[in-house]
Amino acid sequence: MRERCTTARRRCLAGSLLIARPELQEGNFHHTVILMSNHTREGAMGVVLNRPLNRTLGEMDGDYALGPLAGVPVFQGGPVQTDQMILAAWRLQDGGFQLHFGLDPAKAMALAAEENMVLRAFLGYSGWSGGQLEGELRRATWVTAPIPPDLMAHTHDESLWRAVLRTVSWEWKVMTEGPDDPSRN
Repeated sequence: MRERCTTARRRCLAGSLLIARPELQEGNFHHTVILMSNHTREGAMGVVLNRPLNRTLGEMDGDYALGPLAGVPVFQGGPVQTDQMILAAWRLQDGGFQLHFGLDPAKAMALAAEENMVLRAFLGYSGWSGGQLEGELRRATWVTAPIPPDLMAHTHDESLWRAVLRTVSWEWKVMTEGPDDPSRN
């Protein structure tokens, strides 16, 4: 099994959030919150948590129409391999975060029966080649943050970006209250 994290000389971001800075205007990532699932020397991978497609797995794929996964909400996970469906499950417990990523349907069904488990389906993912994410972090494209304990209490749509960024610091809280275009301030 490949490691989810290697930490030689850098901080590992697997299991944390990558939050787009307000000035990031690129359409795929503007105001996104990305759950990082993997971060190694070879690259990084995560899924966008706040781009709901307002459809369920049962509506998107007839194989799931009548099963226990039919009601799982589908999100746009990112711009890479948008024809690929990724199943993920997570829960916050005892101050920690338990993530199951890239699930097969049988494992997803078993996890769906567990208490406090959240299931999501993602079309595509967000990915970075080796060193690419580190370069973006040096250019201050992203804010990194631990997963807040109240993550599941928020609606996972455009409003999640502001809600999560506000938890990082009082400076970011002030930034989220301004307009997207600072010239309109």
